Amino acid sequence: MSDGVLELDDSKHLNVHQQRWRNHIRDCKEILRIVEPLEIAGRIVKLTGLVMEAVGIKLPIGSACYVPLAEGRRVEAEVVGFDGERMLLMPQSSVDGITPGAKVFALEIAESLPKPHHGQPPRRRATDRARHLPVGADLLGRVVDGAGNPLDDLGEINSSQSSALNARPMNPLMRAPIEDVLDVGVRAINSMLTVGRGQRMGLFAGSGVGKSVLLGMMARYTTADVIVVGLIGERGREVQEFIEQILGPEGLARSVVVAAPADAPALMRLQGASYATTIAESFRNEGKNVLLIMDSLTRYAMAQREIALAIGEPPATKGYPPSVFAKLPALVERAGNGRRGEGSITAFYTVLTEGDDQQDPIADAARAILDGHIVLSRSLAESGHYPAIDVEQSISRAMHNITSPEHQKLARKLKQLNSRYARSVDLINVGAYEAGSDAVLDMAISKHELIERLLQQDVAERSDWEESLQFLAAVMHGVPLA
Repeated sequence: MSDGVLELDDSKHLNVHQQRWRNHIRDCKEILRIVEPLEIAGRIVKLTGLVMEAVGIKLPIGSACYVPLAEGRRVEAEVVGFDGERMLLMPQSSVDGITPGAKVFALEIAESLPKPHHGQPPRRRATDRARHLPVGADLLGRVVDGAGNPLDDLGEINSSQSSALNARPMNPLMRAPIEDVLDVGVRAINSMLTVGRGQRMGLFAGSGVGKSVLLGMMARYTTADVIVVGLIGERGREVQEFIEQILGPEGLARSVVVAAPADAPALMRLQGASYATTIAESFRNEGKNVLLIMDSLTRYAMAQREIALAIGEPPATKGYPPSVFAKLPALVERAGNGRRGEGSITAFYTVLTEGDDQQDPIADAARAILDGHIVLSRSLAESGHYPAIDVEQSISRAMHNITSPEHQKLARKLKQLNSRYARSVDLINVGAYEAGSDAVLDMAISKHELIERLLQQDVAERSDWEESLQFLAAVMHGVPLA
């Protein structure tokens, strides 16, 4: 002590109270050292169409923020890009009520770090502003929107678990291979397009050919621990119909439904697909076998197109910007098997083929990244053939790894007979074909009725794996069916 001033470097003169303050200052310096400076408030300077521009705030891409409105309301948004010092924000709801110069704040979402010494509160890393939404068993039997808000009348979601929407990609070498057959309860798929547990399949269909009914059959009949349904960009009327008429109370009890209908903002539709996948991932990490149904992958791509075009990304293939074709595999690759000993996500993605055009850019891109595709035919649907699966155009890329050689041989032979009959049907109908001219066609004609019975199935009928194989063997070996 000199002239009444305490020399801090001289620890001999520090009493207990002063030593405690010295330790506290050290802790504060450590906290400031690990936290990166971040501006958390700014103002809106431009709002055009789907995009808001803000200055005075700097957040990483994908961060959550909000604009407060009158009467305690607010518009939440996500950072989707930047232009110099301007942040480009995409709102999650209507922008009615936002005024020029309105304040914009970072949403208080942060990652807790280990507690520092001396009982200080948990440190928080300001750079983690990613949106975290509820996951886990508390969501079973619930219907939520793309932001995790309940759409049913069952109260708030009180989940103790939450997860970020965008998970890190899994090392492909760490994934367990597809080794087990998944019984989907649909005879045509079990026998001709066998699906493996952890496989990702596309359901390619135009409008009105029965894709929703087929999805409902698989949702009710598939052997899975948990079902996660993502209704993305579809008509709002179809949400309630899918829940009440297709899933039913029994199906809903083991399901989570994420609904982001067509009238939801583009960001909510995009986020709804990511949220459904995040929920499925959380159950897979718990060791459960999950069935993920997403209707539709095309609407997800269209939502990304709206966002990309709004922030100035140039269109490339038929009006779709390049980011759309980067987003698709990033979403699809999150499904599949986990590491050995973990659970699995078997996913069915519907792909809308406009005008039944199988060469649509989204359909073409989806075929390249999925593990197989099931094509629904309009001509079959119009003739009363349900499910309207065109087995000639459909394929399961995992079938040869999970089925026996005998099963593959029978399925291949049935395809050949079905194809030969389809090519000669006009000659047969007009009586121009003479029996005995073609042995293969004669067999196709004789087995046509049985093949039709194999490929068709009533909505309320379930055909398990063993039954489907027995049916296939009976048709091909000429064994009478009951």
